[in-house]
Amino acid sequence: MRNETGGTMVVDLQTDPYNNNHSRHNLSRDGIFPPDDPIIVNSNVTHQRFSSVSASTMSSGPASGEGSPCVMSPWARVSPPWGADFNEDNVLETNGLIGSIVRKEGHIYSLAASGDLLYTGSDSKNIRVWKNLKEHAGFKSSSGLIKAIVIFGDRIFTGHQDGKIRIWKVSKRKPGKHKRVGTLPTFKSMVKSSVNPKHFMEVRRNRNSVKTKHNDAVSSLSLDVELGLLYSSSWDTTIKVWRISDSKCLESIQAHDDAINSVMSGFDDLVFTGSADGTVKVWKRELQGKGTKHTLAQVLLKQENAVTALAVKSKSSIVYCGSSDGLVNYWERSKRSFTGGILKGHKSAVLCLAIAGNLLLSGSADKNICVWRRDPSDKSHQCLSVLTGHMGPVKCLAVEEERACHKGAKASVAEGDRKWIVYSGSLDKSVKVWRVSERMATWREMDEPAASSERKSSSSPHEGSGAWSSRNVEK
Repeated sequence: MRNETGGTMVVDLQTDPYNNNHSRHNLSRDGIFPPDDPIIVNSNVTHQRFSSVSASTMSSGPASGEGSPCVMSPWARVSPPWGADFNEDNVLETNGLIGSIVRKEGHIYSLAASGDLLYTGSDSKNIRVWKNLKEHAGFKSSSGLIKAIVIFGDRIFTGHQDGKIRIWKVSKRKPGKHKRVGTLPTFKSMVKSSVNPKHFMEVRRNRNSVKTKHNDAVSSLSLDVELGLLYSSSWDTTIKVWRISDSKCLESIQAHDDAINSVMSGFDDLVFTGSADGTVKVWKRELQGKGTKHTLAQVLLKQENAVTALAVKSKSSIVYCGSSDGLVNYWERSKRSFTGGILKGHKSAVLCLAIAGNLLLSGSADKNICVWRRDPSDKSHQCLSVLTGHMGPVKCLAVEEERACHKGAKASVAEGDRKWIVYSGSLDKSVKVWRVSERMATWREMDEPAASSERKSSSSPHEGSGAWSSRNVEK
């Protein structure tokens, strides 16, 4: 079905076009490369549950006696339109794919959800706004490849390949009309900084630049809503702290030895950064007058493989980290130490992470999205299922609670009953929309209810639960 503005809604899992005949090039610092990046295939990470499943095998039931987990998974079923009511007696049927948005103008690199609106950024110059799977609005940037989008009130911040952060605002007179209202750093601050040698830093041999300007692609953005701060990370190995109220750069931190792929504002005044140098670092924030000062508190991870994505659940003090080797590391903070483990479920690089209540979603260059559930009682993780259907690497994820997508819906929902709308953006130029629930059973629990207690992660690997190993990082 094609809408008036040219966007296409596709419900069939096998209709998204993608050309898999890529030539091989060197991988970029974030695990993929723009826009003609090949899919990462040289990974030693395998998992017997998901090693031989493709989108063509998906159906509402087993296609053969092998009982593939993805084939048996309730996620393979196409859900009713998202106006469908929740039926507690038929919870499995309400989980799954809602539809796809296909607009062949660029690979999808960034997503942001706000209520019933979805913002998509690609390697074209357009930021599209979607509502109920239809194109609602759009605005054009002067620079292509939008690598990050975050929303703060009525303002939208976009991070770009040219190292700039652009600020957009919705018009009050014309709903749906977006206007650019600023750029970070501002022109005024650039002029002011250029006359003071203290505001310069060396970016390459015999080349200096002002500290407030990113000198390579802006790889991620993260908000501290309570303090009104915006964090930006860049391939120039720095993170910068911006005060949203006046667009001032409060601090520039030389954080890593290689490109930074992710920054996340977290809990307890901590900020987390992940880099292509293989490290995850923890920074402690202190407020000093009208400014900030961040100091390195500790290094959570140091490895040879690039760190490609981070996600933080502040309520439970948990940090998740995706790497180019396909693993997801996680840590939970308790008093002065971090204790954690490893989740194994992907065959290629993990490119994005998102948290939805007690669920963790991990998108990968293997074209799949793993759905993990954390049990708050014993802090174990188990893999619920794998979302398949994309024909290219899954580059970005966004999550919104389903009730927030419907006006007039009741806000009070029990923790374990919450339902989520998950958006996944891919280099196949499509966005897929899924409905997920924390109450969903694993694929084996549908046939073997008694086996559910045996599928939780523990100190030793279990098939299908995600191999888990314990570690303790002292401060």
